[in-house]
Amino acid sequence: MAENVSRFREKKESISKKEIEKILQLVSTIKYGSIKLIIQDGVLIQIETSEKIRIK
Repeated sequence: MAENVSRFREKKESISKKEIEKILQLVSTIKYGSIKLIIQDGVLIQIETSEKIRIK
């Protein structure tokens, strides 16, 4: 398992600062919902959002 961790660290960043900023922006705009990160080979390839509307 230690080999897997060291190989992961040798790769380039899996999530860039720009992508982190986008995720944080999405978090601040969603009142009720979810954000799903799609990772492939340790790299972020897609961000999906789902927003719910609460009817009181």
